[in-house]
Amino acid sequence: MKKFFSEFKEFATKGNVIDMAVGVVIGGAFTAIVTSLVKDIINPLIGLLTGGVDFGELKAILKPAQLDEAGEVVKEALTLNYGALIAAILNFLIIALCIFTVIRTFNKAKAKLEAKKKAEEAAKEEEKAEEEPKEDTDKILSDIRDLLTKMNEK
Repeated sequence: MKKFFSEFKEFATKGNVIDMAVGVVIGGAFTAIVTSLVKDIINPLIGLLTGGVDFGELKAILKPAQLDEAGEVVKEALTLNYGALIAAILNFLIIALCIFTVIRTFNKAKAKLEAKKKAEEAAKEEEKAEEEPKEDTDKILSDIRDLLTKMNEK
């Protein structure tokens, strides 16, 4: 049992689990934003384009409601709520498009940042490579000078 808890502690304190927990929290906040975008902005625009049709209200009545003599509902109607499915599919597609756009933008920014870092590293390597031969050349020239001086002394 002790080993189990020590393994669990090791697992729970790894960076991946903490990163995942942060992702879940941020994902929850992002979901609220996207849900509001869909519900408050996009769905009313779709309703405007479709002549005010609310997909969530579309249904096929399989068995009508039973009413008593006073006209009150005794038994609810049996309905096939296909409009709710259409609305859920539309919401999914809109949310997926929003998430795709955010991730695509993030990946492009990340790629640009990585390219910039690689360019900076390449420039540093090139600068370093240019400095090294100069030092070697100076040493070789000084060695030649010293050898010539020794030869002239003889």
